[in-house]
Amino acid sequence: MEANNSGTAAAAAELPDSISSVIPGWFSEISPMWPGEAHSLKVEKILFQGKSDYQNVMVFQSATYGKVLVLDGVIQLTERDECAYQEMITHLPLCSILNPKKVLVIGGGDGGVLREVARHSSVEKIDMCEIDKMVVDVSKEHFPSVAVGFNDPRVTLHIGDGVAFLKAVEEGTYDAVIVDSSDPIGPAQELFEKPFFESVAKALRPGGVMCTQAESIWLHMHIIEDIVSNCRQIFKGSVNYAWTTVPTYPSGVIGFMLCSTEGPDVDFKRPVNPIDADDSLAQAKGPLRFYNSEIHSAAFCLPSFARKVIELKD
Repeated sequence: MEANNSGTAAAAAELPDSISSVIPGWFSEISPMWPGEAHSLKVEKILFQGKSDYQNVMVFQSATYGKVLVLDGVIQLTERDECAYQEMITHLPLCSILNPKKVLVIGGGDGGVLREVARHSSVEKIDMCEIDKMVVDVSKEHFPSVAVGFNDPRVTLHIGDGVAFLKAVEEGTYDAVIVDSSDPIGPAQELFEKPFFESVAKALRPGGVMCTQAESIWLHMHIIEDIVSNCRQIFKGSVNYAWTTVPTYPSGVIGFMLCSTEGPDVDFKRPVNPIDADDSLAQAKGPLRFYNSEIHSAAFCLPSFARKVIELKD
């Protein structure tokens, strides 16, 4: 690492999977999830590093993207581009139904999804189940503009396993479930499997919606195909795939699986609850930086190669 950043060389030695030893002073994201490539950010200073019961947690100040949160060597968010992920994973589902009242967030320990859910004045109750308390605590300290979501009085935080939490939920409890998971390795593996999706569908009311992080069309079509197949078997309403651009995620894009249960029709491509038109909420939580109604609809336009594999039905 750079000579003027005391202690960063030791950090590089302790976290060889997440800090490149070949290019001093740079963080390089290296993972079997995207073999043969790496994205690098210049490190100005490491602000936190620790090991929770589940994963390695690190925060560093980058030269161009602000503070960066890293879990097990994989970038989760940066101050500069977090809006593209947090706003889309939240408003794609919540703007597709009228008057959502009860929302469950699985994962999302940084608090960004909570911040976005709280923009919806119709919402009365927000439950969050996050397995790793260290992620919550670190986010509150280093990413206060993201973790502001934890301050909303409608939020109840449950520290624990999201899979177990869902199994205990009464049938038809939620209008929406948002699954903000990391990649399907380690503690997040179960969140991509069929039994989990079955639990989500059970927890939703008729016509309720789910949105889950669903990887990159450039890197993970085999994973996406499995997710689509499972969801088509389980969710008897709408099943759609959307995507957005996030520069610091592998390949620069990330996708979302959006599904509804049998009941009132949900047309994810045509939002019926336009959050971007509500000035009072924008002022209360800060202005939306990425999401709007036009980009909502555009997110479901897929390149031909992805459309062919996913075989989406309008």
